[in-house]
Amino acid sequence: MLFPVEHFRQVLLWPLRLVQTQPPGTAQRHPWQVLKDLGEASPWREVVDEYTGAASQFHERHYSEFVTFLPYVQRFLYGEGRNAGRPGQPTVDSPMQVFRRHDIRQGRMTLRRGEAPIVLDIVHIDLYFFLDVELVLLNIEVSADHLSLAQAQELMYRFGRGYPAGWQADGQALHCLADLQWLDAQGHSLAQSDVQQREVFLAHVARHRAPRIAAHWAYLLQPLVGDYSGQVGELRCRQIEYYRMPLMAYLALDNPRLLTRSDFIRLGLVAWAGASGTDSASHLPCAEQHLSDFESRYCHDRFWADGGAAPNTRYLCTGHSLVVVGGAHSEFYTCRDRGVLSQFRHQHFLLFLIVHFQKAALLMFSDKLVEALKDLHVDDIGSVRRFKRAIRASFAGFLRFTHRYWFHDVAEQAQARALFQMSAGHLGLDALYAEVKERIADMNSYLEADSLRRQANTVVRLTVVTIFGLIGTVSTGFLGMNLLAEADAPWSTKLAIFGTVFVLTLSLTVYTMAKSKRLSDFLDALSDERLTVWQKCKSLALVWRGDDH
Repeated sequence: MLFPVEHFRQVLLWPLRLVQTQPPGTAQRHPWQVLKDLGEASPWREVVDEYTGAASQFHERHYSEFVTFLPYVQRFLYGEGRNAGRPGQPTVDSPMQVFRRHDIRQGRMTLRRGEAPIVLDIVHIDLYFFLDVELVLLNIEVSADHLSLAQAQELMYRFGRGYPAGWQADGQALHCLADLQWLDAQGHSLAQSDVQQREVFLAHVARHRAPRIAAHWAYLLQPLVGDYSGQVGELRCRQIEYYRMPLMAYLALDNPRLLTRSDFIRLGLVAWAGASGTDSASHLPCAEQHLSDFESRYCHDRFWADGGAAPNTRYLCTGHSLVVVGGAHSEFYTCRDRGVLSQFRHQHFLLFLIVHFQKAALLMFSDKLVEALKDLHVDDIGSVRRFKRAIRASFAGFLRFTHRYWFHDVAEQAQARALFQMSAGHLGLDALYAEVKERIADMNSYLEADSLRRQANTVVRLTVVTIFGLIGTVSTGFLGMNLLAEADAPWSTKLAIFGTVFVLTLSLTVYTMAKSKRLSDFLDALSDERLTVWQKCKSLALVWRGDDH
């Protein structure tokens, strides 16, 4: 068949870490507030969706999306409305803020050098921000009609890459599109890919020890700028995951049953379609023994049957990708309001967003611990204080993340629950969460142990000062404090005597504090009945020795 893929959709989701630009200890503005304040200088506009806009815009599709999720997930995604029983209670906004740009309408993509470009429509380009989590997720959805299966596979394989992995001998960028241009409504080019400029990427890595984001993605993110880009901007970001973006794909084919096992494996694992002119359908992308459990691990075949509302529908889930394949002639499969296409773009997109947000957030917390340790210098009191503040802030942030964003289940609906668990399982979220939690707990335990140690040292010093001060106190108290009968002396004499005693007492106290550790060792030796008198005297002599024992 010339055009086996009647309708194609691809959704990319790229998690990036936000980098603070304000000095520590100062008030930090929310990144979405920065975008709002930029006004016309920024292409991004806050999304006023059906849940925050007029009630007339709320339709059955939005209702179906909302009720798919469990109540605590609903509060995360949509916030809370006013309580009718308590009319004075304000609306609680969602901790997730969304911004969208409308200037880019199409993407002109060339798969390989010398091939004709493919023009895909831009459905939307969004930025997702989250309260108390220093992350932003770039989301872009594209669509096209009447593609060949090989074209769809190549778009899935090549489109979502932040920068080239390398270059071939002829200078062609590895695994990337040969060219990509963002187009406006009039078809004018707004930005073009520079992945073929090898020397620019090499020089950037050599200088900054960090990869350089390709020009077309850098344009898309503006006014967010890369932390090592050299550009000026209050909103800065850096890579936190692999450069290959997580993706979702929707394929509507004339007859999905004509796809071979190799086709499904290439779609599920997002592998390339093969060299031009070869029969990729008869060749697996990797060894058979590696793919022996492909169907049981990655395929959700609840609807892979000839009957039902959407017959012959198969879901492929690897964690990094979520792909759905179905029949183009099924009304339910292609329905944008109630069918599989609607579920793919809304319910399934949101559960895919949640798992990748959770993974990125955990990696972000791990990064912050590493940075705190890197900046720690034990001989610098200021560095130690900053380290303690950073660890305590990470501990508090992780607690907020756990209680606000960490879910083991997002829905009781069988299909949504199965896809979420498959995605989370393949990403290893539970193991990653346990690892980060243990690291943060270890850091916090260290701070608590260090605090207890300092308190114990303070108590020891105060005890030593009290014991040796007790000798003078008891001695003077026994004599009734009448060593000097100066009650009728002039004020100048009294002040001189007071000052002398004050200075001597202060000096003795300070000296005792300075020697408190060694004096404490002497008191321990003095109370040890196993030591001889000579050993106890030697312990007293150690108080004035230069080395510390």
